[in-house]
Amino acid sequence: MEEALPFAELFLRQSPACHWTVAQNGVFDRFYGDPLALFGHAGSGLLGKRPGEVLDPDAAAAWSGRFTRALKGETLRLRERRAQDIWYVTVFPIRVEGEIRYAGGLGREITPWAAAEQELRYTVLGALKAQEFERAMVSKFLHDSVGQNLTALGLQLDLVRMDLETIAPASCQNIADIQKVLGDMMESVRDYSYELNPSTVERAGLRPALDRLAGRLRQRFTGSLRINVDPSLKLDPKMASALYQILQEATENAVQHSGCSAIEIAVKSTRTATVLEVRDNGHGFDPADLVSGRRGLGLLSMEHYAAQAGVELTIISTRESGTTVRAATPEPAER
Repeated sequence: MEEALPFAELFLRQSPACHWTVAQNGVFDRFYGDPLALFGHAGSGLLGKRPGEVLDPDAAAAWSGRFTRALKGETLRLRERRAQDIWYVTVFPIRVEGEIRYAGGLGREITPWAAAEQELRYTVLGALKAQEFERAMVSKFLHDSVGQNLTALGLQLDLVRMDLETIAPASCQNIADIQKVLGDMMESVRDYSYELNPSTVERAGLRPALDRLAGRLRQRFTGSLRINVDPSLKLDPKMASALYQILQEATENAVQHSGCSAIEIAVKSTRTATVLEVRDNGHGFDPADLVSGRRGLGLLSMEHYAAQAGVELTIISTRESGTTVRAATPEPAER
């Protein structure tokens, strides 16, 4: 019976990859191969249904958006992680007599091929660790050497000004002007030292660090910025530093790339974890998209800080609803 099938049909049925089509109304139309590992359901449970009817809300929104883009003529190249497996997925338009009638999909497991990419990630993460060390050294130099010397210079000028008050009053004003410039320099050095050194969060606490970050953001971001932090939280300093680094990268991505008009930062405690969320209302992206997604250094840095601290990192983003970066600690904070 199978020998009588067209060769193309035999090829699709026996291919180790998973193939599928989606009709213009967003309904799964055909499957070749087993989609269980990719979609969490067998083909028989998907046929004739839309993603929103069978997938969880986040996955449904992502796949519906991808199929919509393909039905408009776009070809997407995606990388999807399912448990320990990695899939390479292509979603593309299918034309019948010149008109797009279906969205096609092709998924292939590429877990063994991802070893080289993982090695590259380790190399980049090693460079990030070296960068952290260098930043800490520069911060220490600014604080311990430059900052202290500027403070000593200011005190010496105070002594000179007091000596000249009676014999050269006009010079005292000049010295005061110099001290004002010096004070501005000291403030800039302190701010830059604070920004460079991630361990500053461990000393000052997460909320003060967020307030300073918000002040810097408002100098560049004209939209709405809201911060909601549970004041009773008592985070482990190392964990607070990791959350701060993730938050800093997430807000920087939102300001630079999303075109958003609002950013909301929330840190709260649940019964099982402390949760950080950074939400923006910009033009989101598909985190799995290898071509147009923003899988740059910012995302890699967030993954790095999350892995170091044992934090669960989740990024949910669509082109319609903006982006949410969520980081959850392994256990709740003390109260």
